[in-house]
Amino acid sequence: MKNLRYLAVLLAVFTVTTASTFAHCEIPCGIYDDCTRIVLMREHVTTIEKSMKQITALSAKDSVDYNQLVRWVMNKEKHAEALQEVVTQYFMFQRVKPVDQGDPAHFQSYVNQLALLHTITVYAMKAKQTTDLKYIEQLRTAITEFEAAYFAK
Repeated sequence: MKNLRYLAVLLAVFTVTTASTFAHCEIPCGIYDDCTRIVLMREHVTTIEKSMKQITALSAKDSVDYNQLVRWVMNKEKHAEALQEVVTQYFMFQRVKPVDQGDPAHFQSYVNQLALLHTITVYAMKAKQTTDLKYIEQLRTAITEFEAAYFAK
């Protein structure tokens, strides 16, 4: 009987801890919208920017509120990771499709889109590591360039 309870608790813990939520699954359901993902990416960048500014302002005070400071750092990192997830999980894994290298124009477009997506993930990583606002502008520029390249098809 004791082993049965142990097994039930173990099963419950396993079930709860292995459940994951993602911005999008890999089932082609068609309910997600490319334009909405671009807007979401920009929203993440704006949130990262606000977090950076709050971190800088809180750090400059004579009496630092470390609880608030930590919350803003965690917020910045959460949104940088969410941005990376949209870029990889949605666009790189599902939307930007490999093309035949025999078609130079389409292949160059494909490579350009992948390079821009990679750039966004790198700048998001840099934004996690610092409060330097130059990465915000670089992210915005890269997202705008990706949007133009992606919707040019």
